Amino acid sequence: MREFKPLTGYRPYWAKRFGVAPFLPMSREEMAALGWDACDVILITGDAYVDHPSFGMALIGRLLEDHGFRVGIISQPDWRSLEDFCKLGRPHLFFGVTAGNMDSMVNRYTADRKIRSDDAYTPGGIAGKRPDRAVIVYAHRAREAYPGVPIVIGGIEASLRRIAHYDYWSNTVRRSILLDAKADLLLYGNAERAIVELAHRLARKEPIAAVRDLRGSAFAVPFGWRPGDDWSELDETKPSPEDGLARVAPGRLSREKTVVRLPSYEAVKADATVYAHASRIFHYESNPGNARALVQQHGDRDVWLNPPPIPLSTPELDYVYELPYARAPHPAYRGAKIPAWEMIKFSVAIMRGCFGGCTFCSITEHEGRIIQSRSEASILREIEAVRDKTQGFTGVISDLGGPTANMYRMACKDKKIEAACRRLSCVYPSICENLDTDHAPLIHLYRQARRIPGVKKVLIGSGLRYDLAVRSPEYVKELATHHVGGYLKIAPEHTEEGPLSKMMKPGIGAYERFKRLFDAASKAAGKEQYLIPYFIAAHPGTTDEDMLELALWLKRNGLRVDQVQTFLPAPLALATAMWHSGKNPLKRLTGGGEEVSVVRGEKQRRLHKAFLRYHDPKNWPLLRAALRRMGRADLIGNGKRHLVPAWQPSASSGKGAEAD
Repeated sequence: MREFKPLTGYRPYWAKRFGVAPFLPMSREEMAALGWDACDVILITGDAYVDHPSFGMALIGRLLEDHGFRVGIISQPDWRSLEDFCKLGRPHLFFGVTAGNMDSMVNRYTADRKIRSDDAYTPGGIAGKRPDRAVIVYAHRAREAYPGVPIVIGGIEASLRRIAHYDYWSNTVRRSILLDAKADLLLYGNAERAIVELAHRLARKEPIAAVRDLRGSAFAVPFGWRPGDDWSELDETKPSPEDGLARVAPGRLSREKTVVRLPSYEAVKADATVYAHASRIFHYESNPGNARALVQQHGDRDVWLNPPPIPLSTPELDYVYELPYARAPHPAYRGAKIPAWEMIKFSVAIMRGCFGGCTFCSITEHEGRIIQSRSEASILREIEAVRDKTQGFTGVISDLGGPTANMYRMACKDKKIEAACRRLSCVYPSICENLDTDHAPLIHLYRQARRIPGVKKVLIGSGLRYDLAVRSPEYVKELATHHVGGYLKIAPEHTEEGPLSKMMKPGIGAYERFKRLFDAASKAAGKEQYLIPYFIAAHPGTTDEDMLELALWLKRNGLRVDQVQTFLPAPLALATAMWHSGKNPLKRLTGGGEEVSVVRGEKQRRLHKAFLRYHDPKNWPLLRAALRRMGRADLIGNGKRHLVPAWQPSASSGKGAEAD
């Protein structure tokens, strides 16, 4: 792979002379006002354009602008015609296509495949402003509008579909989105390094078909293509007898010159166990320090994945987050409420990445396991910017966080060990002894943030990793004393070892230890505060008996959860491989591998969700029938030890009525 430059190590493109746009233009009139006759890059997105670093199109757009490129935005275009795709003209360099901050299918459909009634990334929260599989649709329309212009796809939707993947909504294995979108290049993960280098190389008239060495990129080539004669290929179509993963033998070429061949699209489509094996290989080749290139055959073509991007340094991350964002939605929306913006406009991102490795989560596949943290000074400057520039600020910062609340500045104690590590999680099945779990930098950041004039309170809204927090009672005390607004969200996800082992989540004991610390700290501070736990229903590895035990635990602890989540198989996630194959890719798949119980039927999924909401009378008939079937009719009755009563409220009066 090509040696990377720091993000600030490039000579700006000539259009830098035009200066900074108040907002990246969304119309020809705005382009004319800036003195532009054309755009160098046009970004097409399924989200409303909010000029803030939490919105991908703004971050990438402002980064390219700082490098001297003229960047236009086509936001939520009407895909039924070409008109919106032509409104900014032909870009000189490329179209950048993304579905937005969310996968378009997750955005449009619930876990039960029902169409959602709203869209948080659209003005007014209106649903239906983006198509299904938005990246494919937008890429086709852009190609139709301006044939010959390179199409570069990226963002979460492209990232999670970069190889053959199980698609929950069509219940089939689909091929790489790169082929379906007919794109020239796919940039996966956080793509700042790749997008900047690509723009400069295309500006130097290098053909996009020659760009084959960018880390974090994927491209399609004829079957059997190699970058050069000194590359070697490992055949990974069958699991190795040791652990399902091939190794570079002594005397072979270095990992940097080795490509791992995944089972083909045709093979993973035909055999779910082979799919699980491919997922296992894919996830073990995700550490930027040792990952090898991956290649997967699709018919007469290969989809080639270069190793993951090198994480940004702290100065680079500061630079990206402190670009001249307007910190507001584009004026074209005329003040319409954009729910996602309303949610984050008073929050500040302090880091990215997550080393938890939860199998149902897509953060690791997209952002990686290495934590990238901003400097304290940069974060404090952004808090001041929120105070001074964000309309409606009342003195409350709603969140200092990221994918997790308390992984700030946590890293492996030894860079050499980190570069060689092949673990899927730094904290499961136990916290790695090489992981620095010091919360002191985060505690200091909290204290400094509270001291900023005009800031009345700093809340923590991101998900908390409680198994890390219990290692620092001082952090828990700081959190409970100053940074909780009455309720703190936390996600134990389950109580039983079966599903927890398939999630790669800690046992419920860690949650209970955290709760004791939190309750004691809240009491000492004279505050009445509560934890709001989140749980997942119908996750792979979960039985009806597991859900019953969870319901009994909830009842014993006096918990009545209202917001519950039913497992949704997101593309590329390890839990999705379990759901599709009924196998456990966390373990060797030789000899058939470990079987995983899977909840697929709608009725059983409803039952698992009903156990979480055992207190809802609407669920009692379903639960009573299940308890009788499970031989646990002893839990039906009107006493405190019973899970559900034997009577059913009248639908008309709300009064009790005898059960059937």
